[in-house]
Amino acid sequence: MKKELVSRGYDVTGFGREEENASVAQHYVQKDLFDLTKEDLAKFDIVVDAFGTWAPETLHLHVEVVNFLANLLANTDKRLVIVGGAGSLYVDPEHKVQLVETPDFPEEYYALAKAQTDALDELRKHTDVKWTFVSPAADFQAEGERTGQYIQAGDELTLNDRGESIISYADYALGFADEIEKGNHIQERISLVRK
Repeated sequence: MKKELVSRGYDVTGFGREEENASVAQHYVQKDLFDLTKEDLAKFDIVVDAFGTWAPETLHLHVEVVNFLANLLANTDKRLVIVGGAGSLYVDPEHKVQLVETPDFPEEYYALAKAQTDALDELRKHTDVKWTFVSPAADFQAEGERTGQYIQAGDELTLNDRGESIISYADYALGFADEIEKGNHIQERISLVRK
């Protein structure tokens, strides 16, 4: 993500607890996420939430992080753009996010997908924040090739012309950076799929 944003001229600052994460951005502030203040974020136009945890005992933090950052950015012009989770989500008629429980949904990813679904539900309550939740396709390939093309979709599971829900990290970073630049989907969840 950093490489894509820096190549477009963005000045990227990373925040994190561990010193070894300093290479994630041009500038780095070693600080626990829950110790951030409004003053820490005052000079930034866009805040990217790339928080991740997979351990069952910490999955609840997905909701806590979304609420914490949304409260810091409430009633400001700053945008909150979230690296969302993959998985099959849809929005029901009452605008509640649901996780599609298909027979082939990998059991080992269900708890994480559910935690991120809960985080998105919580985020939708923050009508005073300019947020965007960007989900990768169901098959998110960290080492996949950069094709330079993607389909931007919404809440519904979207397949490409080959019937795939797949995207590489490189193409996801491209689509994510495009959304940061354009800001066309305020208070929406979008998803990115390989073209």
